[in-house]
Formats: sequence, structure tokens, C-alpha cells
Amino acid sequence: MNDLEIMQLGIEEADKTMRMNIGGPFGAVVVKDGEIISVASNHVLANNDPTAHAEVEAIRAAGKKLNTHDLSGCEIYATGFPCPMCLSAIMWANIKRVYVCGLPEDAEIIGFRDDFIYKYIQDKMQDKDVLQIIELDRKPAQDLYAEYADLDKAIY
Repeated sequence: MNDLEIMQLGIEEADKTMRMNIGGPFGAVVVKDGEIISVASNHVLANNDPTAHAEVEAIRAAGKKLNTHDLSGCEIYATGFPCPMCLSAIMWANIKRVYVCGLPEDAEIIGFRDDFIYKYIQDKMQDKDVLQIIELDRKPAQDLYAEYADLDKAIY
């Protein structure tokens, strides 16, 4: 399959579930070595889960199918430019290549608001009306992290 045919799988899945009121017009496909690993769409509305974006759903399904949290060597095709959460999930999954057919301004036209999150990050997270990050005593977390390291657990 070529890139456009792979992207079409995401578009078709997004179109189907969008019409069923499962989520927005977003689909994603994870591919490894030319093999389709997962095809998913946005399930925010069906699951009442704001993290159930197409890319996250496709990554979750790919991880289960491949039995790993490390999707190195995989690529992802997304019908929209990944939001900051999805970009982070893609990076955490070690996916190094993302194909998109929609840009942030395309989603903004119909009311999706990724731009305010990008702006918040660019402004170094200083807008307290958007989100406040309050630092508490670091010692408990540092102790927990040290114990994890001492147990020689996986770093991902």
C-alpha cells in the first residue's frame, strides 16, 4: 500500500465513527515494515474520555497487538495534525515518522482548539487561567523514583 492508501484507511475509519457520533473527524493508522498494525479513530464521545484521540487509540491498539510499549520502527498516519497530547504519546511510543493530511488551522476552522494548548506551551505555561502547576514537596517523588531505579525497572 502507498501512503495515500494507508491514509485512506484512517479517513474511512474516522468518517464511519464520526457519523456514529463516537468522536470527531480524526483517524490514525500505525504501520510497521509496511504492515498495518492498527487502525483507529477518535472515541472521545463514546468513551467520555478526553484522551481517546485517534492517535492515542491507534498507539494503544498497536502496543497490545505487538505486545510492547516501544513502537520503534513504526510510523503513524493521522488525518489531523496531532495535538500536543498526541504528539507526546507518539514521542513516548518512539514513533519517529508522522504522516498527516490535515493541519491545525483546518481543525480550528470547525472549532477544535489545539491552538490554545500550543500557545500555552510556547508561552512557557505561564497563563494561570489555563492551568496552574503547583509544586509540592519533591522528596516523596524523589524517593519513589530512586526506589524504581534501585529495582532496576524498565525505563521508557
